[in-house]
Amino acid sequence: MTGEVLAIRHVGFEDLGLLEPLLTDLGYRIHYLEAGIEPIGVDAVMRPELLVVLGGPIGIYETDTYPFLVDERDAIGARLAAGKATLGVCLGAQLMAAALGADVRPTGRKEIGYGPLTLTVEGSQSVLAPLDGVSVLHWHGDEFAIPAGAARLAETPGFPNQAFSVGPNLLGLQFHIEADSARLEQWLIGHANELAAAGIDPRRLRTDAATYGPRLAAVASGVLRDWLDGIADA
Repeated sequence: MTGEVLAIRHVGFEDLGLLEPLLTDLGYRIHYLEAGIEPIGVDAVMRPELLVVLGGPIGIYETDTYPFLVDERDAIGARLAAGKATLGVCLGAQLMAAALGADVRPTGRKEIGYGPLTLTVEGSQSVLAPLDGVSVLHWHGDEFAIPAGAARLAETPGFPNQAFSVGPNLLGLQFHIEADSARLEQWLIGHANELAAAGIDPRRLRTDAATYGPRLAAVASGVLRDWLDGIADA
């Protein structure tokens, strides 16, 4: 499967990261749609072979403050109903969950930094299997419920719903599989206020990125290749 990829981006530095060279090498043509600036309609999200909905520091429930989220959620919902290949990361996964009728809520807690995943039984039999025990980048305070009919794939001690899938084509990840550790400094600058409010030292994140980033990059590339290989026509 090759063709066009549309990535919905909510903040400039949270882009496709590690996925971009992988998708380019596989022959995909990549286009970004800037949320909040460019309209997000059903036609735009239905057209590409693959949709990737990226992260951002807002919540799907903040529709009064960020009205574009309503159109974005509804457009994503139309694509999911059609079973077309969609990957959601962090806010993107929350938008997918909400579009599928699941609750998304703030927890009052933060999970920020590198930490390992524990896979569920279904997760250990999924494309995420190589991530079992691998430290991935977490950066969120919200959580989604698992949509009806979806498989729960991964958890961490504080957040039991870290990933879900619906068939081979729909994959939602609360954690950041795409984050390039070599570019983490952009995240540390862009989210400086959030880190300070949470009492998190950027120096620890920088050190952990150097420790865990290279292995995550290698494993993540294989996981995404396997997922892309398994996508069914819709």
